Amino acid sequence: KAQAVAHQHPLAWVIGSDQVADLAGRPIGKPGHHAAAVTQLRAMRGRAIVFQTAVAVVAPGFAQVARVPVTVRFRDMSDDEIEHYLRLEQPYDCAGSAKSEGLGISLLEAIESDDPTALIGLPLIATSRLLRAAGYPLWQTAR
Repeated sequence: KAQAVAHQHPLAWVIGSDQVADLAGRPIGKPGHHAAAVTQLRAMRGRAIVFQTAVAVVAPGFAQVARVPVTVRFRDMSDDEIEHYLRLEQPYDCAGSAKSEGLGISLLEAIESDDPTALIGLPLIATSRLLRAAGYPLWQTAR
């Protein structure tokens, strides 16, 4: 996706990121609707899920991608807890149906990662690393 945008804007610095959850080797994407979210959360309760977040930086003369895994251990939540959570948060556009930056944190037991920001969709440590590698002046823009 970042390459496609960069192709349309060849002088731009483009950052792209996407995420998928992995449940025992099976990819879990965005549920899109309530019933699919219920199915996802029921399958993940009491289990460890790996969220794979990728970030790409594309700039003139530079293109690199980093992948950041985040292991999330879900509690053994009840069907009622799942229903209440989904009615309140409606995370139908989130991989794995859980927004850790919102009420979804209550569904979790633990989060393990070198870059915890990856779980919310943009791994900032990895992004900063890629931008530095590309020669982007991070400190000059942080005023």
